[in-house]
Amino acid sequence: MPKAFLHPISTCPRWTLLALPLWLLVFPFRAAADAPELSMREFASGQIKKGVRSIGFGGDGATWGNYALVWKDQGSALVDAGDTRYTNSNDFQFSAIGMTSPLLWHDLTIYVIALKQGTNDIHLFTDSPGWGTTRRWAVGQGSNEAVFTKMAMPLGNGFSAGLLLSHEVSQFSAQDQADPARTVHYQTSWRPSGGYGVVWQKPDSSWLVGFRGLLNRDLERRTDNAGTVEGIAQSSEYRVGASFSPWEGAIMDAGQTRLHRQNALSQINTTYVAPNLGFEQSFDAQRMALRFGLDESSPGAGFTVKYPAFKLDLAYIHNLARERVGDLFGASSQSLIVTLTFDYTTHR
Repeated sequence: MPKAFLHPISTCPRWTLLALPLWLLVFPFRAAADAPELSMREFASGQIKKGVRSIGFGGDGATWGNYALVWKDQGSALVDAGDTRYTNSNDFQFSAIGMTSPLLWHDLTIYVIALKQGTNDIHLFTDSPGWGTTRRWAVGQGSNEAVFTKMAMPLGNGFSAGLLLSHEVSQFSAQDQADPARTVHYQTSWRPSGGYGVVWQKPDSSWLVGFRGLLNRDLERRTDNAGTVEGIAQSSEYRVGASFSPWEGAIMDAGQTRLHRQNALSQINTTYVAPNLGFEQSFDAQRMALRFGLDESSPGAGFTVKYPAFKLDLAYIHNLARERVGDLFGASSQSLIVTLTFDYTTHR
C-alpha cells in the first residue's frame, strides 16, 4: 500500500473518477501511523469531535456530527466514557464532561467539553533513533488531556455554521523490553488548532448536506538515548457528507474523509481517503433508535434511548481507526463508547 496518494484528481481519466467511490469502499488508502502519543488520540478526542451518535452509524462528522449543529443540543450537559481494548490486552480509556449553553445572541450556542485519556501497560513493536536501526518490543504508558470549545448558530435559509477551538497535549513513555536502559519519551506542546463546519437542511427537506474541516498542529518532542529532538506534527482532515430520509424515522448517510498528515520527527507525509456509510432507524416518536455503519474501514453499530430529560447513546466499533493507527498497538481491537446527556432546561 503506498504511503501517499500522489495522483492529482485533475489528471485522472473520467472513468476513474466515476469508479473512485466504489474503489474506496473496498480499498481505502491507509494512513501511516503517527507516534504513539498522537495515535492514541484516535481512540478518544478523535471520536469526541464527531459524537457517539455519528460513530454508531458510520462516523460521518460532516452531517449529524457537524460542529454547525451544536445549537440543536442547546441547554444540555453530558458525560462521556470510552474503552478500546486490543486482543493483546492493550487498553485505552477516556472520560469526558461537557456542557452546552442555552440559545444566546441570534441563537448562538457554545459547547465546552474536557477530556482525559489514559492507558494500562501498552506493549508495542516500535523503534527510536537512539535504539538502533531495528524495531523492538517495548512497553510503556501514555496520557492525553484536551479541552474543546464549539460555537454554532443557524444562519437562515436552512444553513448553519460552527467553529471548533482545540487545546490538547499528549505524552507517551516506553522502554525496550529486552534492554530497559533503552527508553523513549514523546511529549507534545500545544499549537493553535481547530475546525469549522457548515450544513444545509431545509425544514421540509429529507436531505441534509454538510462539510467539515479540522486542522491540528502540535510541537512534538522526542527524547531517547540519542538525545532530544523536536518538530512540528500537523494534519488537515476534511469530511463531506449527505443524509437522506427515505421513510419515517429512517436516515441513510454517506460521506468521504480526506486526511493529510505531516510529521517532522517521523518523516511522515501521507494522504488518506476513505468512505463513511451508515443507516439509522428511530422508533416510538424518536425515543429509541438503532443504527449501524462503516467508519472508513471500521464497522460499528449503536443505539439511543431517551427518557424525559435524559438520553443514552452507545456505540460499538470493531478495529476503531484501524487504517490510521495500523498495527502499532496490536492486530485487532474492540471499542465501546457511551454518552449520557441531560437536558437541564426542562428543570429550570
